[in-house]
Parts: sequence; structure tokens; C-alpha cells
Amino acid sequence: MKLKKASIITKIVVIALLVYGLVTLAVLMGKINDVNAEKDLLRQEAQDLEIRNAELDYAIEHSTDDEVISDIARDELGLVDPDDKVFYDSDN
Repeated sequence: MKLKKASIITKIVVIALLVYGLVTLAVLMGKINDVNAEKDLLRQEAQDLEIRNAELDYAIEHSTDDEVISDIARDELGLVDPDDKVFYDSDN
């Protein structure tokens, strides 16, 4: 039993499909890499937000503590205790 040789048109079609498949694969690999990078960025943002939420929860739970009130007054409002010594930088 003899096998027929593939015609030149069949060979061209097979090669064209192979090239198309390889190009499509390369494009998809690029998209996968982009999506993975975005996923990593979003994961980091989620972790940062979880940390910030934990800090806010702590601030809410301890909002009546004298130490927390003192820290807020010192850091955010620029207030000082009467016993604190304040040094001013005259170089600025």
C-alpha cells in the first residue's frame, strides 16, 4: 500500500497553521506575564490595606487610652506636654 505524498498546498497550510499557533502562544505568554505582574501588585496593595485596617482598628479600640491620645496630640497636632523640652532647628 502506497501513501500519497502531501501536496505543496497542504504543506503550506500546515506550516501557516504552525506559525499562527506559535505567534498566538507568544502573545498569550506576554499577556499571562502582564496579568501575573498585576496580580502581584494587587496582592501587595491588599496586604498594605490589611495593615492599615489593623492600625485603624487598634486606634478605634484604644481611642480613650491616654497614651494614644497623647501620641495623636504630639504627632498630628504638634502639641507637647508641659514637661517636654522643645528644640527648634534654626538652620531651616
